[in-house]
Amino acid sequence: MLSAEKNRELTQVAAGTRMGELLRRYWYPIGAVTELDANPIKPVRLLAEDLVLYRDGSGRYGLLERHCPHRGADLSYGWPEQRGLRCSYHGWLFDECGGCLAQPFEDTAGPVTRFRQTVRAKAYKVEQKAGLLFAYLGPDPAPLCPNWELFEYQDGFRQIVFADIPCNWLQCAENNVDPIHFEWLHNNWSIVQATSTREYGPEHLRIQVEEWEFGFGYRRVLTGTDEDHDFWKRTRLHLMPGVFMPSGNHLEYRVPVDERNTLSVIWSFDPVPHEHRPYMQERIPHWHAPIIDPDTGQWISTHTTNQDTIAWVGQGPIADRSREHLGRSDVGVVKLRQQLQKDMEAVARGEDPMGVVRDPEKYKVIRWPHEEPSEVEKSWPMAEWKQRWYQRHALAALSRDPSDVFPLYAGQPADVRRAFLEAVGLSEEEVRAAAVPAP
Repeated sequence: MLSAEKNRELTQVAAGTRMGELLRRYWYPIGAVTELDANPIKPVRLLAEDLVLYRDGSGRYGLLERHCPHRGADLSYGWPEQRGLRCSYHGWLFDECGGCLAQPFEDTAGPVTRFRQTVRAKAYKVEQKAGLLFAYLGPDPAPLCPNWELFEYQDGFRQIVFADIPCNWLQCAENNVDPIHFEWLHNNWSIVQATSTREYGPEHLRIQVEEWEFGFGYRRVLTGTDEDHDFWKRTRLHLMPGVFMPSGNHLEYRVPVDERNTLSVIWSFDPVPHEHRPYMQERIPHWHAPIIDPDTGQWISTHTTNQDTIAWVGQGPIADRSREHLGRSDVGVVKLRQQLQKDMEAVARGEDPMGVVRDPEKYKVIRWPHEEPSEVEKSWPMAEWKQRWYQRHALAALSRDPSDVFPLYAGQPADVRRAFLEAVGLSEEEVRAAAVPAP
């Protein structure tokens, strides 16, 4: 267990706190490129700061403090110009670096004084990558925004999913290094929800948590498997400070909004069958996942990350770690907390924490920490692709409608579902006919 004081330190996110300063050394996804198509302005809260994200008329992205330096008006109600963001209150114009480009009346009444040169809005860096918009709130020089191997995969359908989680980011991130929860939260609970039997799934017999350059990975042996199985050979990865890569087909970001809120961001990739290659996806769709059933008012429990959400928020807005009783299964959680302590100390010394990327030549693409390429890179013929896909997706969770084509979150929009089925060459009728109902 942790002391209340130490728990408080680990869960703070604001500037000036030890953990807040550590968290500001990393890039975070705060939106999707397609989010700004309908409206090029989006209010954002990140690391306890209220901000506004925008795209101007020339295609530049900016991230400014939410309130205008003039008299505090809300810049999310402004509008983009060809260069910069215009405040709707008095027309002051700011560029992506925070410089004041125009103060309409001041420029007319006192053109010689150049008053606007003395005014700046707080501005942060934004980078576009793989359909996501990433923000960096830390000091210069900024590290590289990591380009994970998964972002480079071709011939697949990609989608971005957001969900608002009402709890601290750390209890979400600790889930990344907790292999035993898969056995109970995702396997056995799904069985219990779907059937009246209590014939549980395979048990964990052995787990191993290993450190790698960007965080941690864990291996596991379950009943009926050994060290030749993918459960052991392919590590599930935690990327510092709070990114989860459980398989070769998606990433999960736990983005710290403030001390009591987290933005869950999933970047998902599904390879298309050999017969549908080459496949080009011009725009990556995004959608917002519900976490509460509007009919019952209860947390949604049918999909994998919805189940995770119940475990996260069930610990309270900020988990009280002074009441814990950690066991052998929590070795990954302990290692993560120890690393965060080391990283806070490193930042205090002026050093980089674990997982910060600096060398552009060495890290053009950050590969998985094993030599085998991920199976999602392979080109399967349609018949074999269908068999693999139905096994991995349609029947992955017994507790949900087995014809649901996205297993991580409930609520996939119909247009995204249709686009996916078209990309992989499946019809709605074929999916439903092949789905096996839960017993």
